[in-house]
Amino acid sequence: MSAPPAFLHPFAKPSATEFLRIVSGQGAIVTDDQGRRYVDAMGSLWYCNVGHGRAEIADAVAQQLRKLAAFHTFEMFTNDPADQLCQELVAIAPVPDARIFLTSSGSEAVDSAIKLARLAQAVRGEPQRQVIVSRRPSYHGVTYGGLAVTGLPLNQEHFGAMLPDVVQTPHDDLAAVEVVFAERGDRIAAVIAEPVIGAGGVYPPVPGYLEGLRRLCDEHGAWLIFDEVICAFGRLGAWWGAERFGVRPDLVTFAKAVTSGYVPLGGVVVGGPVRQALEADPDLVLRHGHTYSGHPTACAAGLEALAITRREGLLDRAGKIGERLATGLRSLADDGHIAEARGDGAVWAAGLHPDTDAAAVRDRMLTTGVIARPIGTATVSFCPPLVISDDDVDRCVESLHAAVTELRGSGARSNRT
Repeated sequence: MSAPPAFLHPFAKPSATEFLRIVSGQGAIVTDDQGRRYVDAMGSLWYCNVGHGRAEIADAVAQQLRKLAAFHTFEMFTNDPADQLCQELVAIAPVPDARIFLTSSGSEAVDSAIKLARLAQAVRGEPQRQVIVSRRPSYHGVTYGGLAVTGLPLNQEHFGAMLPDVVQTPHDDLAAVEVVFAERGDRIAAVIAEPVIGAGGVYPPVPGYLEGLRRLCDEHGAWLIFDEVICAFGRLGAWWGAERFGVRPDLVTFAKAVTSGYVPLGGVVVGGPVRQALEADPDLVLRHGHTYSGHPTACAAGLEALAITRREGLLDRAGKIGERLATGLRSLADDGHIAEARGDGAVWAAGLHPDTDAAAVRDRMLTTGVIARPIGTATVSFCPPLVISDDDVDRCVESLHAAVTELRGSGARSNRT
């Protein structure tokens, strides 16, 4: 048996020795080192909205690297791509009078939103507001702040004490949130929620739930944070999930599709009430930031990814992809091949029967040239590039159908993670 590689892979068994080596990509197709082609049914990892191999982004990045690859933005420094990208994001932001805080990842963005929420409460005279209300299941990243508010216990296992003052409620139970507010309303800094839960299992909100969170935050003086690391930039058919569901947040985290993953970039949309609290004291210093906040090359990639999204009408394309994918998955559910289909926009999942293992389904789908993602043991998720063809959407459904047909009742499980 060969030794594990030098690269310690994330979300994998440290003892694993075999990996699928992806060497190239174009549109919604990626190719491995053996020349096998796969439909990328997950947009890599929920992010490649504009598709692989975009020369426009490569050119924008190369041009910026030649001009100014990087320079920090702490204190008095800035750069053109960062300023331009933030102006673009403010123009489409789902909350008025916004500013943008930039990070390099979704996890950093969530930690930043939590810190900004607590800070804004403190400087407006309510330092006791430290509690963050989140949901289970949910996924908000892997840094300690994001991990603490993530509603996936296995992700927290063995990592020690989490961030204190976090309260979790079932993802679809507004009454449970009302109880938390009734008991601790004067100590709550913010509520954090994904408009559509992504890596926690793909769960759209129940009717009235997000609106209820907004109402409770307004009544009790808390901020509403939408984690849109997956939902934003067209995934749900609008720039933001907040727009899709017509609910106004106070803070919005983003990452992934802001550059379609070409260069790591994330951030927080800071809405008017929060920024006003932070700006009220002219002597206040925001003692938070990252070395690569406002990285000019990453921001150049973001500007071009936004331009492609506009130019090619990808917001409209998301609805068509989602409708086709949903129709196929619901047909499989109606015929009893899967337990349920759930999702919104162009992010969907198949809920499997108890006799079917999600990782085994993923493995079987790989043999037919489709890369989907298992979540837990009972969910297979789909989040394809918004440039995917109708034929390849159908191929995703056909591959799932073939996999569950072969595996149901066999008890087959995967050795992968």
